[in-house]
Amino acid sequence: MSKITSIATGNPAYGHTQDELYAFADAVYSRDSIESRKLKFVYRQSGIDKRYSVLADFSVPAEERSFFSKSADLEPFPDLEKRMRCYNDTSVDLSVKTIKDCINGKIAAADITHLITVSCTGMSAPGLDLQIMEAMNLSAELQRTSVNFMGCYAAIHGLKMAHAFCKAYPDANVVVVCTELCTLHFQKESTHNNIMSSLLFSDGCGAMLVQNDTQNKGFSLHHFFSQVSFKGKADMSWELSSKGFLMTLTGYVPELIKEDFDVLVTKALQSAGKTKKDISHWCMHPGGKKILQVIEESMQLQPGELKHSYEVLKNYGNMSSASIVFVLQNIMKELEEHNTTTAEVFGAAFGPGLTMETFLATYD
Repeated sequence: MSKITSIATGNPAYGHTQDELYAFADAVYSRDSIESRKLKFVYRQSGIDKRYSVLADFSVPAEERSFFSKSADLEPFPDLEKRMRCYNDTSVDLSVKTIKDCINGKIAAADITHLITVSCTGMSAPGLDLQIMEAMNLSAELQRTSVNFMGCYAAIHGLKMAHAFCKAYPDANVVVVCTELCTLHFQKESTHNNIMSSLLFSDGCGAMLVQNDTQNKGFSLHHFFSQVSFKGKADMSWELSSKGFLMTLTGYVPELIKEDFDVLVTKALQSAGKTKKDISHWCMHPGGKKILQVIEESMQLQPGELKHSYEVLKNYGNMSSASIVFVLQNIMKELEEHNTTTAEVFGAAFGPGLTMETFLATYD
């Protein structure tokens, strides 16, 4: 039985308060005091206190910027090439540090048999997988897989692949690492999509070690379920452009999730022979405050049942695929602190498509 035996998370060096990030966005987006007040309101209602970035620019004086132009209009604006150079320069160190934290005391780096890299915020060839292999001096015979451009639900897809590898290889030591540098793709046009992206997204990394392990405590993976709602494909998307990756995130996304989510959860549980009463912990992707609220409403959850998702949103923002790893780590820490014998976890995340992915895991 494949089991997540260790989880580690990491963030870049630059932590920005939501007020500091508002000030940066306000200077870019607001054309008058009315727009400024509206922007401040949505930032302060976001449920986010702090977010991290590989860029210091969001909270330093204009003359100290190193990525964006020092000009008031940010021109010349960074092109895709500059953003990808920054991704390549910064993603490897963050990934390696997080992986080392994850496997520390569990296995040696040389014992990693499979590496699954997950990211939708940077791509190249040779890519992050090979860069990690070289930086950590991993085996040249390592089996590697890259999950690219799938969005916020991609960590679950990575876990699904790790589960399959463990079934095929009894001695597998699979590392899944989700590295997202969302803030590299800040866009300056004052549109709903750009404002919402600048309000929510941040940078982070989550790593999980998956093994066929019956001796150590962890999350035994035993069921996956996915569903696509094509009626939402125009409401959440992620596309490349010459000036960076462009996010579409309409105001209808929470309503689409609210409409379909409880049905999805019921189907996923039924396919595993479970009901909601069997679940002790809900591991939901913190896509935003409104999204978590509609999940609570749709599923009729009690206050506090999504506390770990709200906590990650508050302290880190939405880190795309890495976010759910942070939530799962918080759940694991709570179970360890209370010396819990067993627990049943249901996880779900959603992204472009509109795609929703789920997993079931038993803490044992």
